[in-house]
Amino acid sequence: MTFKANIDTLKQYLSLCWFKTNPLNLPKSVSFFYQNLLFYYVVEYFLQTNMVDDPIESFFEVSLETSLTLLFIGTMLLFNKSLFAFIQVATAILFCENIVSIFGVPVLAWLTVSDSPLSYYVFALLALWDFALISFIFKRVLVINLTASAALSIFYFIATYGAAFALGQIL
Repeated sequence: MTFKANIDTLKQYLSLCWFKTNPLNLPKSVSFFYQNLLFYYVVEYFLQTNMVDDPIESFFEVSLETSLTLLFIGTMLLFNKSLFAFIQVATAILFCENIVSIFGVPVLAWLTVSDSPLSYYVFALLALWDFALISFIFKRVLVINLTASAALSIFYFIATYGAAFALGQIL
């Protein structure tokens, strides 16, 4: 994929972060998926390593989290009989998570350094935006109502982040 094509794909996926695009109408690009997967993994690893100060534990937990994320997306699409859209949906979710994390990393640094109440409010807004984006994607892809997509989003966060943490503690 050329640089120009990559920028065009990025622009199309960026409109998703403003709730303007249906993920199923976005281009299917395996290379863009892998780029987002790598960025997601690196940022999550950086955040996790800063929280637990153990690079090996962070590696296992982020690997579990990433695997559970992809497994959740695949299972959800399999039950919906729309597994053909895995690359687009997985890319959409990873891309949105990456955009939120681009804003979230400096806020977490600010929160850690200053312990300012404003940093907690901004972090909460970013978490709410992330939740809204995932709900929006699920709503559009599965053609379900807002309540069902919000419930599925809560389950997604529990099944990926919570389960990765729990499994990381067991292992």
